[in-house]
Amino acid sequence: MNELTGYTVGVTAARRAEEFGSLLESRGARVVHGPALRLLPLSDDTELHRASQECIENPPDAVVATTGIGFRGWVEAADGWGIGTDLLEALRGARLLARGPKARGAVGTAGLPEPWSPASESSAELLDHLLDDGLDGKRVVVQLHGQPLPHFVEALRCAGAQVIEIPVYRWAAPADTTALENLLSAARGQQLDAVTFTSAPAAAGLLALAAERGVREELVGALRGPVLAACVGPVARAPLAEHGIEAVVPQRYRLGALVRTLCEALPKRSPTLPVAGRELQVRGHAVLLDEEVKPISRQGITLLRTLALEPGRVISRRALAEALSSAGGSADEHAVEQAVARLRAALGVPGLVQTVIKRGYRLPLEPMRDAPRCAEPS
Repeated sequence: MNELTGYTVGVTAARRAEEFGSLLESRGARVVHGPALRLLPLSDDTELHRASQECIENPPDAVVATTGIGFRGWVEAADGWGIGTDLLEALRGARLLARGPKARGAVGTAGLPEPWSPASESSAELLDHLLDDGLDGKRVVVQLHGQPLPHFVEALRCAGAQVIEIPVYRWAAPADTTALENLLSAARGQQLDAVTFTSAPAAAGLLALAAERGVREELVGALRGPVLAACVGPVARAPLAEHGIEAVVPQRYRLGALVRTLCEALPKRSPTLPVAGRELQVRGHAVLLDEEVKPISRQGITLLRTLALEPGRVISRRALAEALSSAGGSADEHAVEQAVARLRAALGVPGLVQTVIKRGYRLPLEPMRDAPRCAEPS
């Protein structure tokens, strides 16, 4: 058994999605991939060429590299135009700053001096560092990372800086939204245990698609409750925060760290209960019974989750029928009896789901294996 066994995780990433999905699967997760965006080269290279020439003719005082892929793309484009060497010479004398280690690595690979980088890898700390030394009359180059940085750039301009924006690449909606539609449907239907975001445009893209389909409130409700939102960093979390969605964020803004955060956070949302002398943990599409994995149908998981909300308390057939109905199943009380029978068969252990005659069903909180049990029909 792995940490994420029994859980289903949605992946909205476009870049490195296969690598990320493999990391999740290696921990036991079932992965649903729906890319929320696609990376496009700048549609009009003229603007990037113009900004590069401006840097060469009037070398900047400071250069901010926000992403590794973006900075490398800028240098590669300049090389293609035959001005790469001139550009790097113009940047060499500037005060170099990088938002994180990937951007810092790209700057070093280009042969430039080691840039300053904030320990938090946050744009806010980087901005504070820039502003501390005064920028009045200084020329500051800001390499963009797929979308404008209006607050960052405006703060620099208010401090008296002349800002040159470098639009290396941009994000767009996926050409085919089928996979994202499927992920959205699964998130709304609470068939996912978590949805992951590795960029702000991905989070914004999923919310935008939900708004287009008229289901944004349903998505937001799911991400505020049973479906965990997990972001690689605070920048990716920002579009979710605007809708009151809390998200877990690893201390180190890396894919591996994000996977480890999920390995810690998801099991904590599924308490282990002492039921009929055994340890029972209800996960997304499976149950851990004394740490043995038991695959359970969607109806069975719905029943168990409803019973586990108030373990030990009798839940009526009507309440269980309503739970099945809200999950897309039948609302008939006879269907509840059939679903309970199938659930018991899947669990393979008697006494876990008890019948309380004329009242309903319950999960008996019995830490001792020889604890008395209610009658259970075969």
